[in-house]
Amino acid sequence: MKKILLITIGLSISLLADFSRNNDTKIVTDNETGLQWQDNESVSMTWQEGINYCEALTLGSYDDWRLPNRNELDSIVDDTKYNPSTSPVFQSFESNGYWSSTTYASISYYAWVVNFRNGRQYDSNKSLSFYVRCVRAGQ
Repeated sequence: MKKILLITIGLSISLLADFSRNNDTKIVTDNETGLQWQDNESVSMTWQEGINYCEALTLGSYDDWRLPNRNELDSIVDDTKYNPSTSPVFQSFESNGYWSSTTYASISYYAWVVNFRNGRQYDSNKSLSFYVRCVRAGQ
């Protein structure tokens, strides 16, 4: 029983993301995945507007930003937190839905949204407005 508890604790600790923040550029880096996340503002828009916004974004002298896919966006959810359900290293975050670039397989005019109030995922019509958080591959 002790061994199972220690393994569970070890796995839980390893699953917690390790983030660092560059306050000068308003970029948060996930030190485990290498992904860099925009953290300079929270903006709400349609799915296509979000894709265009990220592709046009220049932040920290980088211009290779994009809308994250569903798994990438889910990787910054912290299930131990609520409202918002992400690391406190993110300073510009709304406890609401954020678009992913992943289209819902059954309905092409829907895409996946990650809700950072509770960390849950759902699909929604691409014409509706949700928040956008851009990502880049990092170094």
